[in-house]
Amino acid sequence: MKDTTLDKLDKDILKAIANDAKLPVKKIAEVVYASVPTVNSRIIELTNKGVIKGYYTEIDNTVFEDSIKCYIDIEISPALREKLYEYLKESPNVISCDRVTGEYSLMVQAIFKNTYEMDKFINSIQLYGRTKTQIVFSSIIPYRNVIL
Repeated sequence: MKDTTLDKLDKDILKAIANDAKLPVKKIAEVVYASVPTVNSRIIELTNKGVIKGYYTEIDNTVFEDSIKCYIDIEISPALREKLYEYLKESPNVISCDRVTGEYSLMVQAIFKNTYEMDKFINSIQLYGRTKTQIVFSSIIPYRNVIL
């Protein structure tokens, strides 16, 4: 198991980066009350440990007129699990996929141009098991990083 023990400085740096991934190291150092070399080495260490997995641009998909966000619950047999995982990883419409408890074993979050594309995708994953789909009308709280 990798060492991912975080101290207060690590958490403060992560909070600063979570709020603004483009924040310069000098500014992060000011915010967390540490030197630039210390912050820089901590960021490198956090990246090497796999705590920082990457830097992303969050795009507001509502600017695209024809975008449909949905959650798809999937009940799959253990024998088909790995094949489905690979299929979902290769699917450009999939935003996230989580293993969950309850009646269904996976919850997939995805975005599509239209209902036709969504229907095609759902039909393709039904080869792996039963599905239930919920279409999102609006998002009250957008994606955000949470540092505990």
